[in-house]
This record gives sequence, structure tokens and C-alpha cells, in this order.
Amino acid sequence: MKPGSKKPTWVVDKERKAKAEAKETVWLFGLHAVRDALVNPRREKLRLVVTKNALDRLADAVAEAGIEPEIADPRKFTAPIDEGSVHQGAALEVRPLNWGRLADVAVSGEGAPLVVLLDRVTDPHNAGAVLRSAEVFGARAVIAPRHHSAPETGALAKTASGALERQPYLRVTNLSEAMEELKSAGYLLIGLDGGAGLTLGQALEQAGTRAIGLVLGAEGPGLRDKTRETCDLIARIPFAGGFGSLNVSNAAAVALYAAATR
Repeated sequence: MKPGSKKPTWVVDKERKAKAEAKETVWLFGLHAVRDALVNPRREKLRLVVTKNALDRLADAVAEAGIEPEIADPRKFTAPIDEGSVHQGAALEVRPLNWGRLADVAVSGEGAPLVVLLDRVTDPHNAGAVLRSAEVFGARAVIAPRHHSAPETGALAKTASGALERQPYLRVTNLSEAMEELKSAGYLLIGLDGGAGLTLGQALEQAGTRAIGLVLGAEGPGLRDKTRETCDLIARIPFAGGFGSLNVSNAAAVALYAAATR
């Protein structure tokens, strides 16, 4: 306990973390990502920076959002985003989305009883592409650990092509505990590993009509030991020829299609 404080240190640290998260903002950029965020009523929108040309193209979405735009010179774009970002003259500062509890989204949420779990997938382009595939194939959520995963960023939103606004992206404190919660709710968890003896088709056949959680690890390290141990089955995506490697976003798309159409 800190000197002069009546609260335990862990309580003080937790409160400090909660306050920091409450102040956290994200800059989205690109016409598509900004438009989808503007028309998303769940999004808290703080600041819109646009060129005159971009504003003309986003006029209906800006009016719907009821936000006052800041007009920027296209030769000197003033939004605080990375210099190399392909912003197309539009950037929007927002609060991160809060999708609620895992049980509410994954167990009783909309869509098929199908989720994707990402184990330390930190590349925002991969995470964004997985979100896009998850939306296309009707998954209820994409779940990742709060630490060592891709947070909401402009790059992730742009790759997700609008899916970030519609597809629940839950970042949990402990991935293994979230997996156990899903298993308790009736989910069968299938971890993907190129060296597994079981094929994805065989694993899905064993699953029957049960809810499915597809678990994918980062490229290179793959699934961590604890994650692998918590899965019910480990399976591979069959491949032809001598080259049998897919990146994590492509593997997720293939697995989602197989699970959604079984």
C-alpha cells in the first residue's frame, strides 16, 4: 500500500489504468474508414480533419454524424497521423469501441456461433484482414489478448475496410481464460497448426453442429503452449505441393469459410 493511501497499490494501479484508457483516442484515416466511423452511432467522434475535396465526398456522412469538420490544406495535412499514411484527405479522431463482455457477444450475440481467437497477432494489417473475413463469413467476434495484439489503429481500420465498425473486436485480459469461458459455453476450440495430423475438415466433422472457435497464432511462433493446451483439437489446412504456408489472415479466411459452410 502506498504511504498515506488507504487503497492497496493494485487498486490504485487499476484505477490509474482505467483513467488512462478512458482518455485513449485513435486517429482513423482514409475515406472508407472515416465514412464508416462517421455513420456508426456506437462511435464517439471527437475531431474531423478533411480537405475540401474529401469533405465533398463525405458530406452526407458528416451531416449524419453532426460533427464540425476542420478544413485542411491538401499540401499540409494537419492531422497527427504518420507521414506515410494514405489518408486520402480525411482523418477522424475517435474513442476505441467498447463491444461489452465476451459472454454477451460470443455466446448470445448476433451471427453464427463462430468466433476467431488471435494469439499474439500484432500486425495491424493481418488483424484488419481477419476482421474483414470474420464479417464476411458472419462470425460473432474476433478475440485477442489486450497485450501483445494489434490495437485499434488507423492502419488496422483501413485494412479492415469498414469491418472494424461492425465486427466485434474483443481484447481480453487473459486469452486462455477467455478460451475456457467459451468452452464452458459449449464452444469447441480448434487451433490451427500446419504440422497437425488432423485436417481442418476432419476437425469440423468431429465438431458436428457445435459452436466453433478458430484459434490462430502469430506467423513464425504460432500458438503458445498454453493456448495450444487449451484448444480441444489441433488441425491443419491441407495444401498441395511443396509450399504449404498461408499467412495468418489468409488462413483465417480459409478456416472461416470452411466453418461457416460445413
